[in-house]
Formats: sequence, structure tokens, C-alpha cells
Amino acid sequence: MPIQLKSNIKKLFLALAALLLIVSFSSCGKNVAFQNSSIVPAAKGNVSVKKDSNKNYSIKVKITNLAEVTRLQPAKSVYVVWMETEDALVKNIGQIKSDSGFMSSKLKASFETVTSFEPSKIFITAEDQPDAQNPGMQLILSTNRF
Repeated sequence: MPIQLKSNIKKLFLALAALLLIVSFSSCGKNVAFQNSSIVPAAKGNVSVKKDSNKNYSIKVKITNLAEVTRLQPAKSVYVVWMETEDALVKNIGQIKSDSGFMSSKLKASFETVTSFEPSKIFITAEDQPDAQNPGMQLILSTNRF
């Protein structure tokens, strides 16, 4: 086999291997950015959702520049993370406390949980109580549907 043909086959093989690697990593989960916030404009973040071997969904939230919840107008006591499913089920999946234990001086926050429901949207509200049954009116961050 001519050297040029071997070289082309090798390049094709490497390109296919790289493509398979990219496809396999992208199918493992979703990484979605939050939309800009009108209440806390400097806040930025993303959500990572991965389906595990038990068919549960691991949800990881990372946020930067999230203002202390007590500085909002009106002031609240906790940020609550909500999940919406394709069936329009909205569920409180936990809280992000804005004390020094969970947030650094650089206003970074993170949150992780596992659920058996497949999320189609994640959003964060400011609430008076961490066990709120329905989201309040202060929508801080939200993803588009994914």
C-alpha cells in the first residue's frame, strides 16, 4: 500500500475516533447556562444534568456573583432551587444558603442533588422559607427548557 494512502487512512481513523469521543461525552449529560437575571444582573451560572446507571438524574448547579439573599428588595432568607419536568411538575429540590459555609467572599455558590425525575428546566427563586411548596415571585436565575 502506498505511503500516501496509509497516511490518509490513519488521518481518517483518527478523525473518526475523535468524533466518537466527542459524541460519547456529549451524550453523557447536559450543561446549560442560566439566562441573565434582572434581579441580580451580575449573577452567572450553569446547570449540569447527567443520567446515572440507576436512571436517576444528577443535578449540579454552579453560580458566581450571587448577591446575599438578605440584600434583595424585598429581602428574603434563602435561595431555593426548583426543577420543572416535561409533565409540568414543579418541585423544590433544595436550597442554596448565602452564609459563609456555602458561599465564599467571591459570592460563589454550588448545589448538588439527585432525582428520579428527568428535569426539563432548572430555576432559582428567593424565598422566606426553604420548604416552600410553590415558587415565589422573585425569579433569580432560570435556564431555558433543555
